[in-house]
Amino acid sequence: MKTAVITRKTGIRLSLVALFAALTAAGTFISIPLPFSPVPIVLQNMFALLAGLLLGPWLGCAAVGFYLVAGLIGAPIFAGASGGIAHILTPSGGYLFGYFLAAVTAGLIAGMPRADRKTALWRLICAATAGLLIVYVPGVARLKFVLDASWGRAVAAGFVPFVIGDAIKGAVAVIIAARLRPLVADNLER
Repeated sequence: MKTAVITRKTGIRLSLVALFAALTAAGTFISIPLPFSPVPIVLQNMFALLAGLLLGPWLGCAAVGFYLVAGLIGAPIFAGASGGIAHILTPSGGYLFGYFLAAVTAGLIAGMPRADRKTALWRLICAATAGLLIVYVPGVARLKFVLDASWGRAVAAGFVPFVIGDAIKGAVAVIIAARLRPLVADNLER
């Protein structure tokens, strides 16, 4: 009879994936509704971005994927403390897929963290910028479709009000990633 053994490395990877899925879920509870947009301000995108910056593209997308699956099966972890597959049909449903893309994009640009090499700050800034911007592609497209609006109206409601806040979240994510990538890399490589 074979016994499954989880190595220390696998255990750490699973723990980090679960941690970032939980952080992304927790980001929904800091939600600020806007009177002129059906999309609230949340911290989910920052945590999805951090997942990619700190864990790399594959573990980062696994964390966000786990978060999305938990929400789609009913856990109240989407904006407004809601859950279920029907949430994809709401005006903000496209942003959820954007979080997944953000983790992959930021992770691919930043690269896997390595204990023997520091990631250049410019690379983290590019990764964070691209990661945050990619969230808007499915988000604004879904908003346009649901609201039956022009592209201009969809961009005005689903992009413009969030740019400054997302720039701040991106800067915070870069600062955190610059500090924590060596620590995460050290644990992932053991």
